[in-house]
Amino acid sequence: MLESVGALTSSPWIYAVVALSVLLDVFVPLLPSGVLVITAATAAAAGSTTVNGAAGEATQQVPSLLVLTLSAATASVLGDLVAYRLAWRGGDRLDRAIARSRRLTTAQDRLGAALNRGGGALVVIARFAPAGRSVVSLGAGAAHRKAKEFLPWSALAGVAWAGYSVGLGYFGGQWLGATWFGTAVSVLALFVAGALAALLMRRPAAAAAAAVAAVPAQAPATVSPPVSAPAGP
Repeated sequence: MLESVGALTSSPWIYAVVALSVLLDVFVPLLPSGVLVITAATAAAAGSTTVNGAAGEATQQVPSLLVLTLSAATASVLGDLVAYRLAWRGGDRLDRAIARSRRLTTAQDRLGAALNRGGGALVVIARFAPAGRSVVSLGAGAAHRKAKEFLPWSALAGVAWAGYSVGLGYFGGQWLGATWFGTAVSVLALFVAGALAALLMRRPAAAAAAAVAAVPAQAPATVSPPVSAPAGP
């Protein structure tokens, strides 16, 4: 198995495998796209270390960090766009499915509010959260948000996620060595970022719910009956 992974990371096919995995994990969030990106970047760190330490010893191709980042970021945006368009055309069936999911409904409402305010930080944060990318992309399409409001933030999210993942793999390989331990530490850092992103996505919704619950219910105003003038003698 180790030889197979090593052969893949030293082959030009690594870019296609990474791109396909990133493209599809918007529909199947369990795909290890982030792990693949980190593993390929760790292989790049190992190759650069060998070349710098002993010129001419490296005989295998070293993955290009720039091409790897562009592949992952481009596939991320394309996957978001496909999910967005499918949700846009989903019709009543998809609307009913979203209405039955409290998570999707909440995310759709929050995304709409964020985009209306001119900010799409939620799209960037959701890219790091487990399944957050799927929720946001499908929610934007189902709500018929304008593409010019969503796609620029999707592109920023894809570049940020790809750059972060590649950076984790490369610098983890440089500092901890291109071993399974170094890769595992980098993957753990990616999962930690995902957990923090999920927490940030939940906190505003919880705060809003608490604020609504803290507002006391106002009693209906009572109308006093008119006071009649005393009858004259």
